[in-house]
Amino acid sequence: MSPAQIPALREIEVIAPNFKRRHSGVTSTVIRLVPLQARDIAIVASGPDLPGEVPNLPPRGLLRLPRSGPSGARVWHARRNVEMVAGLALKYLAGKRLKLLFTSAAQRRHTGFTRWLIRQMDAVIATSAKSAGYLERDATVIHHGIDTVLFSPVENREALRATLDLPVDGPLVGCFGRIRHQKGNDLFIKAMISIFSEVPHGRALMMGRATEEHKTYLQELKDEVAAAGLSDRILFRDEVPIDQLSLHFQALDLYIAPQRWEGFGLTPLEAMACGAPVVATRVGAFEELIEDGVTGNLVEVDDVDAITANLRRLLVDEEMRASFATAARENVVKNFSIEKEAASILHIYHGLLGRA
Repeated sequence: MSPAQIPALREIEVIAPNFKRRHSGVTSTVIRLVPLQARDIAIVASGPDLPGEVPNLPPRGLLRLPRSGPSGARVWHARRNVEMVAGLALKYLAGKRLKLLFTSAAQRRHTGFTRWLIRQMDAVIATSAKSAGYLERDATVIHHGIDTVLFSPVENREALRATLDLPVDGPLVGCFGRIRHQKGNDLFIKAMISIFSEVPHGRALMMGRATEEHKTYLQELKDEVAAAGLSDRILFRDEVPIDQLSLHFQALDLYIAPQRWEGFGLTPLEAMACGAPVVATRVGAFEELIEDGVTGNLVEVDDVDAITANLRRLLVDEEMRASFATAARENVVKNFSIEKEAASILHIYHGLLGRA
């Protein structure tokens, strides 16, 4: 992508801070949304180490902003506590005219300090109805969206798998993301071992990074697979570059999201957009993303028997799998596109700026 055009300081209408240097889900949100929204409004991110296609005003430049924007106040869109604090400091200490907006993804009771910060905001977005339920004020629910062109089905999965050095004899079941107990990777492995001891066809792929503290957990999973004699059918792969991620989702026939806890969880959307039905636990926003019995199946947390039963049925019943796959793709395109998320947030921006 070509480098982003950064509007003149006096023209900036919206600032989306991203103060965390380490890449996170919030960082991904800013990277995905800001370039898209910049087509319709003078928006900049503000943070370290953002890609060149993201219009970015470094944090040191915030104090140079004129007091007012072209419409009077500007919107400060925070997604973390530190960014809410910075917005309040800019407004009340530096004298900048700001409308403060916060997006909450947390699915737990906030600390007293966070609740106080949220009360100071002019508007609040929640990424799911479940997240909104933990807020002590009104919030607009706007689900995350994905690029439904990048994440879309391919005509020939077998050919794609060959280019990715994956087994071409399917079906292929995936479980992607950080590898740790919270993500339920052990439940995926137990389910696949149980199924593959009875079902002679199919492969499984666990893909993601285990940080140093979770490497023992990953090795235990590999040892469990080896002890079952299934190392040729249950495969492990480290995380791939971001430009390779969609290709690996496109290679799947089924996806498992066995998390024990999740803030939102984009991977089921990415899988469904590629035509892979999902078996997922009832955490994060999964109950709002997956239509049980239509686009996939929902099970209770830690219920490995239910994960196994639903996965086995979808592996064996090709007609049901195909029906779920079609419905899954249609659901994501209709309800969870990145364009829909961007437009919904833009509506909030325009309201805060006093526009119809």
